Amino acid sequence: MKQGTTIITLDNGYHLWTNTQGEGDIHLLALHGGPGGNHEYWEDTAQQLKKQGLNVQVHMYDQLGSWYSDQPDYSDPEIAKKYLTYDYFLGEVEEVRQKLGLDHFYLIGQSWGGALVQMYAAKYGQHLKGAIISSMVDNIDEYVTHINQVREEALPADAVAYMKKQEAANNYDDPQYQKYVDVLNDGYVDRKKPAAISHLIPTMSRPVYGAFQGDNEFVITGKLKEWQFESHLKEIKVPTLLTFGEHETMPISTAKRMATEIPHARLVTTPGGGHHHMIDNAPVYYDHLATFIRDVESNNFND
Repeated sequence: MKQGTTIITLDNGYHLWTNTQGEGDIHLLALHGGPGGNHEYWEDTAQQLKKQGLNVQVHMYDQLGSWYSDQPDYSDPEIAKKYLTYDYFLGEVEEVRQKLGLDHFYLIGQSWGGALVQMYAAKYGQHLKGAIISSMVDNIDEYVTHINQVREEALPADAVAYMKKQEAANNYDDPQYQKYVDVLNDGYVDRKKPAAISHLIPTMSRPVYGAFQGDNEFVITGKLKEWQFESHLKEIKVPTLLTFGEHETMPISTAKRMATEIPHARLVTTPGGGHHHMIDNAPVYYDHLATFIRDVESNNFND
């Protein structure tokens, strides 16, 4: 399969940026978070797995609306209604799979990408060897409870009260509010900030992120408020790895429950890692991933 960047044209006429790294007969398709983020924390995944002794072809893409792919005019209500949906992004994963010619592959997704992995594994599991859900829960209510506890533990009481006051007023642009968000991001989302993927301007797709999440990781005002997938976990039949950081925005208690409800699941955690623990502690993160792939490949996966 071609290495490097390929622009694919979707059946809807939009174009997606894709990139393939690595060699070998094992294929891993990587889904980014956000929603509206991009592929960049997966850029060295093939190299990291190579360090673990595995040859894996890693396929990445930026979802519709994200930085390197086409960005529809979401200010058009009809376009927003059509493309800012769970069903659209789930179908997009399947179309990318088809256009890249993948089958019997591994699917990994972080955060929002982890929600897509859950949905894809339940609906299209016949195409998968294994699923990797990285830093994503099946129940948003448990996330909201946890994230509020995180905020109360990380910030002084007056800071939390200030944030809640600005949120009630829908005043997310307040400079002091955003400073508190930065403190929380430093502790629980981007604990390690490699210069290699920094940008001179923000690259998050705000229309996509806002439609699903809201202003930041610590409030949910968009469609993810309704995210509930617990009743469908039993439909995920393939070997599944749940991987969470030690210092997560996502509750480990929920991950433990998910590991019991998905029929063939294993839960691992990354010491020192936050929401982006593939960057925060890459050696441990990729050791867990490589071990999972080896076990599935050798029919030694024991849930």
